[in-house]
Amino acid sequence: MRLNPRTVREIDSPIGTAYELLDHRCKERELLDLAQAAPQYPAAPEVVEHIAAVARDAHGADYVELEGLPLLRDAFAAELSHAYRGRVHQDHVLVTAGCNQAFCLATSALAGPGDEVVLALPYYFNHDMWLRLNGIRPTYLEPGPDLVPTAAAAEAVITARTRAIVLVSPGNPSGVTISAEGIAEFAELAARHDIALVLDETYRSFRDTVEPAHTLFADPAWARTLVSLHSFSKDLAIPGYRVGAVVASPELNREIAKLLDCVAICAPRVGQEAAWAGLTKAQQWRSDRAAEVAAKRHRFTAVMADRPGGFELLSGGGFFGWVRHPFPGRSTDDVVRELAIRYDTLVIPGTAFQPDDRATFRVSFGNVEHADLTDFAARLATVGATFGR
Repeated sequence: MRLNPRTVREIDSPIGTAYELLDHRCKERELLDLAQAAPQYPAAPEVVEHIAAVARDAHGADYVELEGLPLLRDAFAAELSHAYRGRVHQDHVLVTAGCNQAFCLATSALAGPGDEVVLALPYYFNHDMWLRLNGIRPTYLEPGPDLVPTAAAAEAVITARTRAIVLVSPGNPSGVTISAEGIAEFAELAARHDIALVLDETYRSFRDTVEPAHTLFADPAWARTLVSLHSFSKDLAIPGYRVGAVVASPELNREIAKLLDCVAICAPRVGQEAAWAGLTKAQQWRSDRAAEVAAKRHRFTAVMADRPGGFELLSGGGFFGWVRHPFPGRSTDDVVRELAIRYDTLVIPGTAFQPDDRATFRVSFGNVEHADLTDFAARLATVGATFGR
């Protein structure tokens, strides 16, 4: 049979490629898995109890409305309205099978082959992959020296074929959080060019403030420009339940629903029920877990402060640290491979998140405990002293 050449040319999942390295590791130490960002704690008891009740219900496995459970859409719209001090209604919310699907469906409803979408560097690899798989050209926005993208720089990469600007804040992989003022400037730029601002807010609960991530929802006209993407995976520790959301205009959501109907009919009911229970019954649990991740983030920053082994923390936030290695003569893929095989330390190379090698890699510090972060810094110090010998 013949395969689609566009798919054949695309890379394999960087996560899968990274975990393949574990088949070759020396196993001289305990594995430090700092690769995929996934909470290591179980879901809230309230969520587990609700899911068990749904499983016992005679209709617990039924289809739900294409746009999602009305109870979940109502609850999430209310939470966003409160958290952002804005106006979000049920018909702005369309539930998806995770935030990846939210991005794929939203960008497919906004752009087609030959169109362009702006991605801020470093990008989330699945965003870049999906655009290329669909013949949409990603154009790259270089960040400033602090790794924060700016609307002023984005102006120069917008063309007549641009359909959207994509931001992730807090960033994956960089952890960088764009200020509310900065996001507002991007929204103004997008509105002026009549394109969408696609804002991936997967890690919104893991910021060092309870202030709104942005003020766009307070603008009565926000839905003309903003497409806000969300995930419940990290916030509620339910990554395997696959539930996320698009928050956008009813007009755009209608087009997204056509795509959703073809690929999934609807997001899985079990995930939607879990998300509803988490939003309405586990508020304190969510706050406590976010505080735990924040403590790890601060610990990670502390152990990296002295640049162990010459490794430099360039930025951090959410679940991630963005680290530069000190070996200019070695490819990042080679460095990451040696970390995994010789030092039992798994990270994701920066080449998965950028079109070229900039001597960086991503660390998912939310996966491990405080003592493991101290151990990680010690391993980097050893690597810096012995690498290549």
